[in-house]
Amino acid sequence: MFVIRAVKIQKRTEAELAPFHEDIARQIEEYHRTMPGYTKTPLVALPQLSQYLGLAGLYVKDESMRFHLDAFKVLGGSYAIGRLLSDRFGIPLTGFEQIREAVNASGQEKPVFITATDGNHGRGVAYTAACLGCRCIVLLPEGTVQIRLEHIKKLGAEAEITNLTYDDAVRKAAQLAKEHGYILVQDTAWPSYEEIPLYIMQGYMTMAREADCLNMPPTHVFLQAGVGSMAAAVTAYFSAKYKSQAPRVILVEPEGADCIFRTAEQDDGNLHAVEHPESIMAGLCCGEPSPMAWKILQAYASDCISMSDEVAALGMRVLGNPLPGDTPIISGESGASTTGCLVKLMRDPAYEELRNQLNLGRDARVLCFSTEGATDPINYRRIVWDGLYPSAR
Repeated sequence: MFVIRAVKIQKRTEAELAPFHEDIARQIEEYHRTMPGYTKTPLVALPQLSQYLGLAGLYVKDESMRFHLDAFKVLGGSYAIGRLLSDRFGIPLTGFEQIREAVNASGQEKPVFITATDGNHGRGVAYTAACLGCRCIVLLPEGTVQIRLEHIKKLGAEAEITNLTYDDAVRKAAQLAKEHGYILVQDTAWPSYEEIPLYIMQGYMTMAREADCLNMPPTHVFLQAGVGSMAAAVTAYFSAKYKSQAPRVILVEPEGADCIFRTAEQDDGNLHAVEHPESIMAGLCCGEPSPMAWKILQAYASDCISMSDEVAALGMRVLGNPLPGDTPIISGESGASTTGCLVKLMRDPAYEELRNQLNLGRDARVLCFSTEGATDPINYRRIVWDGLYPSAR
């Protein structure tokens, strides 16, 4: 059953945008360009689908080709690690090779990185650690599919699927880091742990800056929420650059893990968690919002949508099997959620009032991010070929 619920985000305060200025984004993109395997991922125009939906334009940033890791997440972890090590060795963050040389020439014991992940973030941290020749430990939550564990282990990381929820796995990783002196590289913040999550968010701006290449900025940007870090970074980038002309930001979450939606819906000054998050959108199965991310989203995002798994499955099928003339995009469960949401909003008469409220009409130029490829190939085929929506991480 297709379900879409929306809530408008009430602006209660402004958030600091200085860390997300375009000049900083440019410097970070230049750093990413020095990393092994970097290529700019495609921004795919879908003119036939745009016309079919009654929009002025639709563009999808395809992150399935990012460093051959099938997801954007490596951008955050790699930049955070680079910043941390440049500070440790007192060298400017001009290139990845300089960081690697400093690690190897320091004579110090190499740092050990640890993180908890639903899959893509941990894979990115493991990739960066492997490129530096450093040890990496990755904890995955219960229910994680085996292929995501294997992807991380192939990069040389010590990884295991725990019997913990995602949020409890984060707490376990933080505990181990404190006990053993590891460096925790986590993409969510809490009091006393904000510097590294900020670096990770800044790293995501490379994706935003690459996508910011149209003759005119988009009028709407659809973003996956999760804990909110990626969504906040992209929102902050566009808000800092375009100010009053910034696009309308619409956040998308699975109804089984909609902690940002619940926080916006309650609007009581508190963060609202989901106790047992569950969805086929594994990368968005996060139960607790990042306070740092929510501060930005509350100030600059416009709307939040909670939706059923079937909507993401629709997006997977639409992107993978496009209208004649459009480019196919292999997009996983989380990656296709934004496009699926847009298609359902535009084509289902039940949502006519909502799409009017969102100003999604013939003048709308929409940017979506396909944040991952088929990171779970078996589940991808099960959904796209067989129409099945098993709850899986």
